[in-house]
Amino acid sequence: MQSRRFVSRLTGNTIALVLAGGRGSRLKMLTDWRAKPSVPFGGKFRIIDFALSNCLNSGINQISVLTQYKSHALIRHIQRGWDTFREDMGEFVEIIPAQQWVTENSWFTGTADAVYQSLDIIASHQPEYVLVLAGDHVYQMDYGEMLAAHVHQEADITIACFNSPLADASAFGVMTVDENHRVCEFHEKPAVPEPRPDDPDHALVSMGIYIFSYDYLENALKQDAASPDSSHDFGKDIIPTALARGHRLVAYPFDQQVLECKAYWRDVGTLDAYFQANMEVLQPEPALDLYGMDWRIRTYQEQLPPAKFIASATGSSDMGTSMVSGGCVINQSHLKNSMLFSNVHVGANCVLEDVLALPDSRVEDNVRLKRVLLDNGCHVPAGTVIGEDAEEDARRFHRTPGGVVVVNRDMLGQEHKYIPTGEIDHTLI
Repeated sequence: MQSRRFVSRLTGNTIALVLAGGRGSRLKMLTDWRAKPSVPFGGKFRIIDFALSNCLNSGINQISVLTQYKSHALIRHIQRGWDTFREDMGEFVEIIPAQQWVTENSWFTGTADAVYQSLDIIASHQPEYVLVLAGDHVYQMDYGEMLAAHVHQEADITIACFNSPLADASAFGVMTVDENHRVCEFHEKPAVPEPRPDDPDHALVSMGIYIFSYDYLENALKQDAASPDSSHDFGKDIIPTALARGHRLVAYPFDQQVLECKAYWRDVGTLDAYFQANMEVLQPEPALDLYGMDWRIRTYQEQLPPAKFIASATGSSDMGTSMVSGGCVINQSHLKNSMLFSNVHVGANCVLEDVLALPDSRVEDNVRLKRVLLDNGCHVPAGTVIGEDAEEDARRFHRTPGGVVVVNRDMLGQEHKYIPTGEIDHTLI
């Protein structure tokens, strides 16, 4: 009981800063009209819902979301789905857009600069600790345990870390630590990552989650802002500088956290990674548990009728290991290992295998899709076949290195203002 009260005092004095302003260019056409954190995930959620839900479940009820590029859909989602906090009790989810506070011609130039330009707003809440989060990762994590470790270790900076396969580690900040988890070396996105001494096939990588005391963070950001040689990024500048100056940096091993759910964390920064992470949700025992009641993921979803499956005397629908969301209608078709988001309609005699269909998609009769990602509002004409001829797919659509065929309205010759018959205009979100 004393331990829980100790953690609740820490979380009550913490503000979470969710960095949600990046371009998300590696997701290509999925971020043409939306910021990466607002990209749909897992049948009904948005990517940012995971960081926000982790805050809520951890007892952190003061949250600032820093936005910049293509932020309308993200802002609208937060306003609709995350407006239940009691501001009169000191709880809030506030949106801090890039405002050119430093100079009139400078937007956020890096993750550290985004926080630096928002320091006056952050200071007005008088936090004792600051939790910095990326808004574009999918995971379940108790930040309260990390805060307690930060205080017990008397750390200047605590960095959440994850055990990554060595082949993937060059996409992250890679660190080495001593027996007390103190960081000895840190290299941002090294070409040749340093493996763990006890595991040559894995490296210890940063999850982009940091904890600072407010006073330490303010001082570090002001010094960084004054440096003409800095790129003003946490991984490239703040952490290496602190390490070089002998400050106390501590790694927090996420995979040792005591949670009912498994240690799951994904940077869904590429189309293949995004597609694979969604497909993992369909596994019989997925590492990411969206159904557990101990660590719920909150989101906004409009009121929709239940999914409907149409059968007749000549046939019925077959749902092999698939997820179908509200508002969907499936007419005598076959789905295998597929995920349909809200308001997806599938006509008769279709075969969908390894398909990710984002909201408001329409698939007409006699369509065959295999290993396909349909963006919002796609209207696939009757008789279309996608995913069976790699050369033809690459000519008409976008084919990823992993063999996923990504289709959006432009590729189908449909305007972005296209509105499915009888539906509300969601197609730009």
